Order: sequence, then structure tokens, then C-alpha cells
Amino acid sequence: MIRPVLTEIGIFLVPFAVYALFLAATRSGLFVQTSWPVTIVSRLVLVALALVIVGLVGLAQFSGGGPDSTYVPAHIENGKFVPGTER
Repeated sequence: MIRPVLTEIGIFLVPFAVYALFLAATRSGLFVQTSWPVTIVSRLVLVALALVIVGLVGLAQFSGGGPDSTYVPAHIENGKFVPGTER
């Protein structure tokens, strides 16, 4: 469960990283407070939240088993290891 959480945190940080790369490429002063006005930061947050929502919806819709499937966890059967499957 930690992998999807870390993926979503990474997706959230993408717009900020792109803006930071833009500031570094234009030599506008990456660590100058005037380069990060409230309007820009709020827009970045909105874009980041939209990306996270799209990612979570995609994760919910396209991961996991199919409809009416049952997951059978890994187990030992007749002395042999049987990996988990979906039936």
C-alpha cells in the first residue's frame, strides 16, 4: 500500500518541480520569494490536486481484479507453494 501513496505524493510534486525547472532555466532566482507568489503557488496546488485525483481514479478503476473475481492468497498445498491467484 505504500507504493501507491508514494506515487501519488510524487504526482503531487510534479507541477512544483516543473515550475522550479522553469525558474532555474530562466535564471529568475529559484530561492527568491518573489519568484513564488501566492497566485502561482495556488495554481500549482490546484493542478497538483487535479493530477492526484486523476491518478486515484485511474488507480481505483484500472487496478485489481475483474468484476466478481475472488483473490485466493498464496498458500501451501500438498507440500508445494502455490502463489496467489484470482478466480
